[in-house]
Amino acid sequence: MALEWEQVIVHSLNPVTLGQWWADALGWVVVHSSADEFEIRPEPDRTPGLDFVRLEEGKKAKSRLHLDFRPDDQDAEVARLVAHGARRVDIGQGDRPWVVLADPEGNEFCVLGP
Repeated sequence: MALEWEQVIVHSLNPVTLGQWWADALGWVVVHSSADEFEIRPEPDRTPGLDFVRLEEGKKAKSRLHLDFRPDDQDAEVARLVAHGARRVDIGQGDRPWVVLADPEGNEFCVLGP
């Protein structure tokens, strides 16, 4: 039996707003949108995607899963994401070659360095 990775589910208080934030941040396309679910992918037929699903409770603790992204230029990408609404987060990472950011609902993700 073979498995293919389809998507990552992100629980959200406002899936449309958060999903659109990520679509803009990543330059991905919207493949499904409703009040309770918002799915984006790198291209319409390319997976894995991110599927934002309504959950009526906010984030309460550090995420057990987060995404890592490797840009061409870490400093420029961090500045772009912060200008887009991400915020820097200190999760005790110390002096590492990655930067921890959080999206508007507090979900952590990393921008990796060289």
